[in-house]
Amino acid sequence: MLIEFTVGNFRSFKEPVTFSMVAANLVSQDKTVDENNTFEVNDKLRLLKSAAIYGANASGKSNLAKAMQFMHSLVLNSSKESQAAEAIPTEAFRLNAETFNEPSFFQIVFMQQGVQYRYGFKVSAERIISEWLFAYGTTKEANLFQRDQDEIRPSPTKFKESKGLKDKTRKNALFLSVVAQFNGSIAQDILTWFRCFNLISGSSPHSYFSYSMGMFHSSEHSQEMQECIHDLDLSIQGLVVDRQEFTSEHMPEGAPEALKQMILMHNKVEGYSVQTVHDVFDHSGKKTGTTLLNLDEHESDGTQKLVALAGPIVNSLRCGKVLFVDELDARLHPLITRALIRMFSSPKRNPLNAQLIFATHDINLLDKDLFRRDQIWFAEKNRQGATKLYSLVEFRVRNDNSSLESDYIHGKFGAIPFLGDLNSKSEESEAVSGAE
Repeated sequence: MLIEFTVGNFRSFKEPVTFSMVAANLVSQDKTVDENNTFEVNDKLRLLKSAAIYGANASGKSNLAKAMQFMHSLVLNSSKESQAAEAIPTEAFRLNAETFNEPSFFQIVFMQQGVQYRYGFKVSAERIISEWLFAYGTTKEANLFQRDQDEIRPSPTKFKESKGLKDKTRKNALFLSVVAQFNGSIAQDILTWFRCFNLISGSSPHSYFSYSMGMFHSSEHSQEMQECIHDLDLSIQGLVVDRQEFTSEHMPEGAPEALKQMILMHNKVEGYSVQTVHDVFDHSGKKTGTTLLNLDEHESDGTQKLVALAGPIVNSLRCGKVLFVDELDARLHPLITRALIRMFSSPKRNPLNAQLIFATHDINLLDKDLFRRDQIWFAEKNRQGATKLYSLVEFRVRNDNSSLESDYIHGKFGAIPFLGDLNSKSEESEAVSGAE
């Protein structure tokens, strides 16, 4: 379970900003929104099941996903021998002379196996500058280890598994990752949490197609995949998925370029042929049977996206994972996006309290019957090009049916494009043209 994430001096984030999934102390007009959209971790902590992030193009929404992806990748890969001679691919805020050569900051707070952890680090392209891990006990945080460049100070009682590993930690490797590599139980638990944090792009969903079809082809997940796709697209009654082997001698016509390159590189790859099942009716509207349509040739880009994303969605719901989707609404009808969000709000579909975080431009989702105010976030750049993050909770909004959508479009909450007076610019252009 994600509690909060903080990033600073990375890409468009200059000062540290925090994105939180902690439920605020507020009450929705419709009490079922509170019941379905939040869950209790303990008597001191209640979390959100979903959150939407709005903002203009280039406001920093995608950079939040990139920051999480950077931390995710460094935690899972920095201890690998293949990374020994490589620079750390961080990217400091470039629009300020003071921050350009300073380290980037990352910190995440989460629950794993009933324990609340706070883990973070500061990092430059050359090395890990500092690193820390705390676990929250019954009354206060316990310090498991702290690091200041090459000086690492693990707790001899609370982090015994790290004994003898300080000297095995390279300057560009995270101590946590090294301890996990040597089978430290706490460190491995934390890396398991990171592996279960899924970050995907909604604008290029085909990257997840093989993963989703692999789940569909598995008898263990097939029924859940069928239900997910049918619930999100009522015109599809099911899928027929066949696993196929492609070779350089039998390269399929119209195959994606990525598939062609893989076939040429490996001479043989496995892929999937997918057909959608549709009902067939007679002239009176009576169902007479079903027919099969090729997914790539006959279905829309939106339907293809749904099929590709079904795997990460089902996997997150059935395992209680965190799923971050950048541009969730791209090529999807607003009602389908809404239905997907409601899956995560449903106690039946989401019994393990999986969390969905997504960046979007879909203002139709700004609805008090769908979201609490603390579930709606905004990303906006200031005049110096730095992104700030803030929640709708920071604004005074009437607890009635007033339109959040209208308020947002009219700039009440910020985080919208500044277009200027386009009519005025058009008139000026015509005047210049006439003068010439």
